[in-house]
Amino acid sequence: MKTSAISKRRKIMQYLIGAIALGFVLLTVFVFFFPDSVIDHAFSVRVQRYHNPTLDWLMKAISWPGYMPNTPIMIAAVAIIFLIFKYKTEALFIALTSLSGLVSTLVKFFINRPRPSEPLVKIMLKTQQQSFPSGHVLFYVVFFGYLTLLMFVIKNIPKYVKIPVVALCLFLIFTVPYSRVYLGAHWFTDVIAGFMLGLVCLYILSALYFRRKRV
Repeated sequence: MKTSAISKRRKIMQYLIGAIALGFVLLTVFVFFFPDSVIDHAFSVRVQRYHNPTLDWLMKAISWPGYMPNTPIMIAAVAIIFLIFKYKTEALFIALTSLSGLVSTLVKFFINRPRPSEPLVKIMLKTQQQSFPSGHVLFYVVFFGYLTLLMFVIKNIPKYVKIPVVALCLFLIFTVPYSRVYLGAHWFTDVIAGFMLGLVCLYILSALYFRRKRV
């Protein structure tokens, strides 16, 4: 009975991820044919209406882990911590989250959407790669999402570690989309696509992790 319930939940999750993947494909097609969306412009104007020095600092701080060389340093540091505590498989999959950058780069290359530019939006931080999808959002969902998963899966981690780690991870996952639009680095559809693609990648990474743990 328990196995049947687990199988049912797994199927529901697969259908949900399939729907998200389809949504990402449809959004990608839309952006490819209509790169200049009125919705994107309106959303950016609304978000950037509330600029102030404190919020500027906070939005930059939220995006900071997603820039080079911060990202690889953070991935390596977290992987080493798991290795020190003898969690070799977990450390390996922490390292694999770096592949989200490759996924992001490939999609950016094929869609080739320009970044937001002035005077349409205020550019607070200039970036190099193409705009669609948001690599920051994609990486945060995969890396911090997987780290959150490990906090629930590994029973030996004390609660005084789990709670702040999960809280920080979820905070970053759900605030980085706003941060990227606020800073003028991305359009609304960029961050939505990054979130969707990130969920798909996180699901694949997690499925491979659980499969390896059962071997």
